[in-house]
Amino acid sequence: MVQKSVLENGMRVITEKIPSAHSVTVGFWVENGSRHERVSEGGISHFIEHMLFKGTDRRSALDIAKEIDSGGGVLNGFTGPEYSCYYAKVLAKKLPQAIDLLSDIVLHSIFDLDEIEKERRVILQEIYMQEDSPDEQVHDLFSQLFWRGHPLGKSVLGTRDSVGSLARDQFLVFLQERYCGRNILVCAAGDLEHQEIVDFIAEAFQEIPTGGETSPSPLPEYQRRIEFVEKDLEQVHICLGTRAFPQNHPNRFESYVMNTILGGSMSSRLFQKIREERGMAYSVYSYLNNHSDAGALVVYAGTSPEDAPHAVALLLKELKRFATDLVGEDELRSAKEQLRGNLLLSMESTENRMTRLAKNEIYMGRNLALKEVLHGFEKVTREGILKLAEFTLQDEYLNLQLMGKVREGDFPLLVLTLG
Repeated sequence: MVQKSVLENGMRVITEKIPSAHSVTVGFWVENGSRHERVSEGGISHFIEHMLFKGTDRRSALDIAKEIDSGGGVLNGFTGPEYSCYYAKVLAKKLPQAIDLLSDIVLHSIFDLDEIEKERRVILQEIYMQEDSPDEQVHDLFSQLFWRGHPLGKSVLGTRDSVGSLARDQFLVFLQERYCGRNILVCAAGDLEHQEIVDFIAEAFQEIPTGGETSPSPLPEYQRRIEFVEKDLEQVHICLGTRAFPQNHPNRFESYVMNTILGGSMSSRLFQKIREERGMAYSVYSYLNNHSDAGALVVYAGTSPEDAPHAVALLLKELKRFATDLVGEDELRSAKEQLRGNLLLSMESTENRMTRLAKNEIYMGRNLALKEVLHGFEKVTREGILKLAEFTLQDEYLNLQLMGKVREGDFPLLVLTLG
């Protein structure tokens, strides 16, 4: 059973009681991410995420680690373009301690100057590590290319310069502006009592103000672009993408099914055509990068410099098929079953259920019953996918990011066409 309460300061508490579960996962979500940062603050949301585990008025960083480890629990956090999350997964009897710990780090972290400098070095190493992993970096570069000039194009990690210049006062001001009642929701799933969590959160966060309304970002403008990053690599890393629907679009289920058929599994078109039939890539797949007001469908492949032009042509060809031919009945049925199975299996995890509660609230403004989502998959038709492809798969929305031993002459803009 899912329950929701809204506190006087606008904070939302959403829970799902699962009496059969041994664990509870509780997450403190803040509707704040890299798209909410000023240019001079690049990476500050992610930096704050790190700092909230580095000590409070009551607990040192070691105390925080020992407290969660002593009960066999998990404590972690992550940051994205539109939200940050701090969560704990514990045995049900440890839930009060977990909520107290998460409340403490969100409300009372001290941002010690020495810890800031240590964590600055850690985050710079994280940036260097990504730069040393081209199969990861190419996705970040593609986002910057595709969302060029828009806040969604910012790297969650920030840049070397921005991370190197962030000061303690900036963290405190940013927290005051963004970590307010309107932006915070607490979600929990497992063997729990809703009202107990509400009462604890209401008392702990009673001094947190509601906060003011924030202006939404303008919608991104899509343009056809190709960008090259020359590196001495054994492979050329390819990201090819086009626009897609936002998270709450009524036709999002067609997007999920189309992505699954395109490159969402070992039986997908891309895996079978490029890896199994041609042997041109070890890793090839597609994914949806959806946000509150925009989205992208992205295809990735890593191949040899000699095969890169052919791989790009094949990727474009497979995309074009969706806009010209109806998908097969067997393909459609198999994709639906895959999505249905993935969803049902994910429901066995209290962590996944907690995340589902949060994302439904952030993007949909309400809880979506499992039956409603399954029905959304089931009602997708071959004609619906064709109509979706005709809308999204247009030349003016295509972007291509390449990294490796590439020559610009091999990929003129005219090559980037579905015609």
